[in-house]
Amino acid sequence: MTTPTRSSYLAAMALALVAVALLVAIYYAPVWWVALKAPNYPPEAFPDGVRIHFHMNGVFNGCKKVERAEILEKEALDCVHEMDTINHYVGMYPIAAGGPVERFFSPFLLSMLGVMVVGFACSRRNLRIVIVGGGFAAIAAWMAVTYLSTEGVRFQPTGYLLAQVTAMDQDAGSGDTTAADSSSSGAALIARLKAELAKSEQKAKETEQAANVTEKQRFINSLRVTFQKDQERKGSGVEWNGSGRQLMLWHYEKNLGRYFNNPEEIKPLVAKMNIAGQAMFFGVLAAMVVVLLGAWQGRGPLYWLMGLAPIGLPLFFVIDYSGWLYWFGHNMNEMGAFTVKAFMPTVFGDGKVAQFSTHSYPYWG
Repeated sequence: MTTPTRSSYLAAMALALVAVALLVAIYYAPVWWVALKAPNYPPEAFPDGVRIHFHMNGVFNGCKKVERAEILEKEALDCVHEMDTINHYVGMYPIAAGGPVERFFSPFLLSMLGVMVVGFACSRRNLRIVIVGGGFAAIAAWMAVTYLSTEGVRFQPTGYLLAQVTAMDQDAGSGDTTAADSSSSGAALIARLKAELAKSEQKAKETEQAANVTEKQRFINSLRVTFQKDQERKGSGVEWNGSGRQLMLWHYEKNLGRYFNNPEEIKPLVAKMNIAGQAMFFGVLAAMVVVLLGAWQGRGPLYWLMGLAPIGLPLFFVIDYSGWLYWFGHNMNEMGAFTVKAFMPTVFGDGKVAQFSTHSYPYWG
């Protein structure tokens, strides 16, 4: 290699590594924010309105604790829960019901893009094949173990599990809101379930503290206890296996039924999401084979795909985000307190829905 060529090669690889670092940062950073403002949310108490932050691995609270002499807040309002509460009056499903497959597979997809960037920057054919082939093999194994194996969820990043736990914490009682819940017997049953769940969680917490378990394991234990209590209540006999697939589908089912517990409507949606998860799993594997072929060729459309696909990440996010907003606005449940016509929520910019002003913009991620 001549000196100029070597310098160009090293510069390209350095830039590729910077791009990989940015992909890692993107996974943990808030990439989009949405806020609702209305007269009943005065700016003194809600300076940013009811605000939420979208991450690659979940949706998190965007409201800050208000520090004012006339307002006493021990902690910031949970604005994800607040927005879910607002939306459910018109029949909209909880925010956590959106994008379960995308959120689950996001660490694998971003890792795949990182390998593609480095492979594209590598001009040495044999080394490029080793980088892409070895990287994809590691990601495929990680994805398969996480999605399919017993206790595979422990291989998910902690942030993903935190988002899952947070969504379940918002779930009132058992997560079901049937007509029977309003009766005294139903209320008694829910109270008993709450008490049993609290005891189980307290016992698990004490055990965790004694064993000095990690934060990730505490999240997994919380999800496991909630899952087991849910199956007990249903009398289904399904055992917790801790696979990513089981957690993703159960969590999706629970969020769909949080406010509108109609199994006849929920089961087909869960079945479709199961198909979507399987399609994503095998689709990622197929894409790896195609990209590896491009790495071997070193030229042509498949080779350039390694460089162009990562560049298109923001566009892919906006398309997926828009699709889910459309789904939320056109699949409102009839059990909502108010009936509104199907609508497209604001993707970018400012909008208006009834007395609410909506704001949707990219964030620093």
